[in-house]
Amino acid sequence: MGNSEMVGKVLRRLKSDIRYHNRVEHIEVLPPQEPVYQKIEDLPDNLMNYLHKRGIKLYRHQCRTLESLRKGKNVIITTPTASGKTLAFNLPVFETLSADEDATALYIYPAKALANDQLKTLQKLEKECNIPINPNIYDGDTDRSKKPWIRENSRIVLTNPYELHLVLSWHFQWEKFFKNLKYVVIDEAHQYRGVFGSNVAFLIRRLRRICSFYGSNPQFVLSSATLANPEEFSSKLTGKTFELVSEDGSPCGKKHFILYNPYFKGKTKTSSHQETKNLLLLFVLNDLQTLCFTVSRKMAELVALWSKNEMEEIQPDLTGKITSYRAGYLAKERRRIELGLKNGILKGVTTTNALELGINIGSLDGVIISGFPGTIMSTWQQAGRAGRGTDESIVVLVAFENSLDQYLMKHPASIFDKPHEHAIIDLHNPKIVSGHLMCASDEMPLRDGDIAMFGEDSEGCIETLQNKGMVKRKSEGWVYSGDKVAAFSVSLDSISSDMFRVMFAGRLLEVLDREQAYREAHEGAVLINRGETYLVQSFNLQKRIITVVKRDVAHHTQVVRDIDVEILGESVRKNMGDFSIFFGDLEVSEYYHKYKVMSYDKVLATKQLDIPALKFKTKGLWFTIDDAVKEDLESAVEGKDVFEGGIHGVEHALISMIPFNIMCDRFDMGGLSTPKHPGTGMATIFIYDAFEGGMGLAEKASELFEEIMMRTFELVRDCRCDVGCPACIYSPKCGNDNKPLDKKGTLFILQTIMDMMQKK
Repeated sequence: MGNSEMVGKVLRRLKSDIRYHNRVEHIEVLPPQEPVYQKIEDLPDNLMNYLHKRGIKLYRHQCRTLESLRKGKNVIITTPTASGKTLAFNLPVFETLSADEDATALYIYPAKALANDQLKTLQKLEKECNIPINPNIYDGDTDRSKKPWIRENSRIVLTNPYELHLVLSWHFQWEKFFKNLKYVVIDEAHQYRGVFGSNVAFLIRRLRRICSFYGSNPQFVLSSATLANPEEFSSKLTGKTFELVSEDGSPCGKKHFILYNPYFKGKTKTSSHQETKNLLLLFVLNDLQTLCFTVSRKMAELVALWSKNEMEEIQPDLTGKITSYRAGYLAKERRRIELGLKNGILKGVTTTNALELGINIGSLDGVIISGFPGTIMSTWQQAGRAGRGTDESIVVLVAFENSLDQYLMKHPASIFDKPHEHAIIDLHNPKIVSGHLMCASDEMPLRDGDIAMFGEDSEGCIETLQNKGMVKRKSEGWVYSGDKVAAFSVSLDSISSDMFRVMFAGRLLEVLDREQAYREAHEGAVLINRGETYLVQSFNLQKRIITVVKRDVAHHTQVVRDIDVEILGESVRKNMGDFSIFFGDLEVSEYYHKYKVMSYDKVLATKQLDIPALKFKTKGLWFTIDDAVKEDLESAVEGKDVFEGGIHGVEHALISMIPFNIMCDRFDMGGLSTPKHPGTGMATIFIYDAFEGGMGLAEKASELFEEIMMRTFELVRDCRCDVGCPACIYSPKCGNDNKPLDKKGTLFILQTIMDMMQKK
């Protein structure tokens, strides 16, 4: 049976079988696309021979990338998964390295597996084009004895931000490489957003400064998934201007994209995970090679286990063709699974997002995405794994009960229309800026002209560092005066320098910042690490040490907190019709006073906590609700806490929808709703960045507020529940047990705001 017949058979089953058809909310048929080729002139003979020998005809976007780079421009490529982005940047790099025998290139990857995969491609190119390049990976796994040889002889070095962060401290060992650096390639660039991305943005500025010191000015090539703000993002990440290459010239077959909702009645007897297992079995039994993405390592293992157990009863010869794949497996085992997918031996593989990025596993017949992966961009990255050349393929997005998943089920255009997600990089957080100024001054003296590279807030930050004794002013510039290498003190994954060490049996288990420690590892907490459960025995606030013991427990813990927000200053007021929002500086105080011991949704016990308040300054938006709205609501809708439950519901629903426009997790945002705030004298709702100093998320939300508010209104209006549920106004992170909440009150307030915004 051919590919189209198998896909057609599964589609007919999904549409007609009572177990599936009610759950199919929407089917989008994405038409096939013919290739758009373009010829390129004057490629070196060895590269032309390589393309000819392999029968490769260049696509339009590959040629456009080469042409732009030849003109000295920086390029960001945002074509889909499997469209040939790797060849698009490898060709110009090899062209330059072929013409200049001293030229070098630096490839930066967010994951080691990607670097390993790319190394094989580069080695094949080097061999077939006969260009001496000696590509090598330089990271924490590289043999120390091999590192000097790589620094001296490798013309393409593949690394990750964490290693580069340390390498820059020893840049004098890399003089030859940096002096001749022509290209910096940043693959999967969309991974660099939020706190991590903001740190990497300053890391790139430090790299550029060192290149300038050695006399080089490399061009940048960014490869990214589709974004709503590619030019803004690439500029903030590197400090350079970019040309966008987004028109995809690669071919693809017809793709059937199904939105599948187990909660089509508002509730379900079969969990989303069980539905995922059923779909995986359906696909594999119909000979569709399928990749199933899950939200966690544990679910990847469980869905594979359930599928294998059930397949043993149905068709035992297929049991061994199903397996799981995740980070944490030995490299040898991961390679075996990747090869099994590529050569077709494996028929069903469950995975975390470890296989979302561009690791070469070939193309597949089907993809199942179990739970919205957090961004539309990730959804398309995962969906892009389905489709062998011009063959038909099928993708199913299985919804969970939460608000974002359910919104997508009811509003499919949100997935299939133009990109709306903004990747946020913040260049103003004083802690991040200070950390990288410290690193830069350790790498070489910082002159006044250099400081401007680190943003408009850098002068104030350097003075603060001087007052703390971390830098000194000398004749050659600002010089680091700390006790250890500055890079060791600056984490790329965190803003806070207030870190807690989690110790198990005398060894370090993990490191948490203070907020994570309060939330996840307070005394008595059940802490999960790599799928194992631990019980927190002691929480030493003075020494910042948390001691845990390993325990298999049937319960989990959930901390309860109260929040106060103080307005420190208003910087922006945005008027929309008769409605206004404000943006500015806030101080947040979080009081962690107790925690609940829970089994599923049942509270087994409530225990007290005695931890000092967590206080931090941040950026946020807020708006007020007039007393007249409260009076109108209370006369129109019955209920004891209808107004307080309504503003609480608006806060929850807004936060749940912000990740739809801004690439973040709902846990990156904090909120507070209060019937009367001392700073405004009115009912007020706050939405703020849950990070010291802010991260640019609430600022972008204030810019996109009208669109976010519209989606929030649609979410609550279209939810099938009567009184509120996890699909609309309930929040998994609420510190008040989701009390009070009132759906009718929420909808009334949202409708009122929408009406006010539309008045001219």
